[in-house]
Amino acid sequence: MKRVFLIVLDSVGCGEMPDAADFGDAGSNTLAAAAKSPYFHMPNMKKLGLFNIEGMDWAEGEEAPSGAVARMKEASMGKDTTTGHWEIAGVSSPKPMPLFPEGFPKELLDALTRETGRGILCNKPYSGTDVIRDYGEEHMKTGKLIVYTSADSVLQIAAHEAVIPIEEQYAICEAARRICTGPWAVGRVIARPFEGEYPFKRTSRRHDFSLKPPKATMLDVLKAEGKDVLAVGKIYDIFAGCGITDFVRTASNAEGIDRTLEYMKRDFEGLCFTNLVDYDMLYGHRNDVDGYAKALTYFDERLPELLAAMREEDILMITADHGCDPSTPSTDHSREYVPLVMAGKPVRAGANLGTRPTFSDTAAAILEYLGAKGKVEGCSFLREII
Repeated sequence: MKRVFLIVLDSVGCGEMPDAADFGDAGSNTLAAAAKSPYFHMPNMKKLGLFNIEGMDWAEGEEAPSGAVARMKEASMGKDTTTGHWEIAGVSSPKPMPLFPEGFPKELLDALTRETGRGILCNKPYSGTDVIRDYGEEHMKTGKLIVYTSADSVLQIAAHEAVIPIEEQYAICEAARRICTGPWAVGRVIARPFEGEYPFKRTSRRHDFSLKPPKATMLDVLKAEGKDVLAVGKIYDIFAGCGITDFVRTASNAEGIDRTLEYMKRDFEGLCFTNLVDYDMLYGHRNDVDGYAKALTYFDERLPELLAAMREEDILMITADHGCDPSTPSTDHSREYVPLVMAGKPVRAGANLGTRPTFSDTAAAILEYLGAKGKVEGCSFLREII
């Protein structure tokens, strides 16, 4: 019974891509930045071959790695969660999703007000923690929605759970998702609930409302062919539920690893797709190098549990969706290559695939390994690692 466990370390890029300067990201290298922290320690990933990946000249590689590795180039015109995950799943995005660096147009906001009966605050690019600091009290007094964006293709709505109950917040975001089509078709509408008194704190009940992928991903192919597709973390939200047979949302990296381990105990044939978001959400966007390093170290400490839970035909793949260098002045995502580290008894130790032209090669290899007949973008590298 063949199973693949695909874990995305959200935003753990490994060096600027050739066009990084076009995205304002020249010099970015998320993994190298975190490695400068005294809290960075990843001996288990090193053993698998992480630092043997092309471009990792700043680190000491493993003489005889036990896993297989590659460096993945993003073919999509973006550097965000949606385009990154879609491409990992076999669908690239040649056109960038719309950005709103000056805020959203009046027509969009008017439509949102008509749908919800609530006014709008902010309407600017903003840090999620800063926006509730600066607008939270006015929101509490007026009940108006705090609407903001970032350098990504997102419309975010922050509201206090005592002012707008969480289910109503989700309904508001669903309305915004219906409105955001055509030139307003942002990749994600995100509910950003918060609680308490000033200074307010965001809760764990964030919820993403994504665009549906424009065509079938590897998830759709696997589900259509009777395979299981299990989703951990925000995977269900990123793919708008498409192609997923079972899912669980999580509140932290620790919970994401725990839920993945629980799925490992289950008998199934197919894919378990996990997103661990803390790197990006808690540390990358806040330029917290030490926090980022500690989170990577924590994953490395838990990695032996994952490896020990694997069965004879299981393959573990660890990758990322973009960068978010915590050491640069920017607090936004960065246009970077991402690592791909693979382990399991079927995997040929020491295989190094160099740099692959698209994240979608991962999807093609997964489909081939699981015996799926359907196709997605990308070229399978399975025969190079088995």
